[in-house]
Amino acid sequence: MSLLDKIDRQNTPKHIAIIMDGNGRWAKKQGHMRLYGHNFGVESVRNVLKAAKELNLKHLTLYAFSTENWNRPKEEVDGLMDLLVKTISGELPKLHENKVRLRAIGDIEGLPEACRNELQEAMEQTKNYENLDLILALNYSSRWEIKNAVKKIAKEVKDGIYTENEITDDLISDHLTTKGISDPELLIRTSGEHRISNFLLWQIAYCELHFTPVLWPDFTQEDLYKAVLDYQSRERRFGMVSEQITKSL
Repeated sequence: MSLLDKIDRQNTPKHIAIIMDGNGRWAKKQGHMRLYGHNFGVESVRNVLKAAKELNLKHLTLYAFSTENWNRPKEEVDGLMDLLVKTISGELPKLHENKVRLRAIGDIEGLPEACRNELQEAMEQTKNYENLDLILALNYSSRWEIKNAVKKIAKEVKDGIYTENEITDDLISDHLTTKGISDPELLIRTSGEHRISNFLLWQIAYCELHFTPVLWPDFTQEDLYKAVLDYQSRERRFGMVSEQITKSL
């Protein structure tokens, strides 16, 4: 029996988020520069998209480039931006074929013009698809996102649009870049690191975390299935006790 066959299709997460880590270390192990690993990481994205389709996911969010990544060596950043443009352009036919809608979260205006234009064109072309949302976190920082949401809400309270008592969890969520997207139920981080790295801090409040030692370029469909099986082995209580969960079923 394959790992996919072991998965309970009635209990699969609808939204999986992934911190794609380990490209640089993978490249060094092969005796190459870090950008070599980023290139091979694109194949892992393809594998995960195939697995997402098999699992009937609604949202797949990939942490592709953080605001902190600008601090990396210029040649690596330039190479990543060039790779992003080529990848979006090259994968567009597959997105059309599988009816995948491309979306992006983060400070998109802060991306280089060529990246921004390629991204916006691809999002425009796929905006009406409903099979799966592929969400790229680009120039993204959760603190940046929350700070901007607070600023917007503060202005709206000042302008009389809302009162202080009308500030709810839902209102805050509606001011984040993930507005209209359900929160992730499962967050995966590759490469053996055990930290969140400023990613979706508000949205993962009740998310299950799965850490794997597998470096991102080696991540396969089977690795995603393992993470989902791990997710299904847990009891999600949302602050309640086991007996309460049992009674509500």
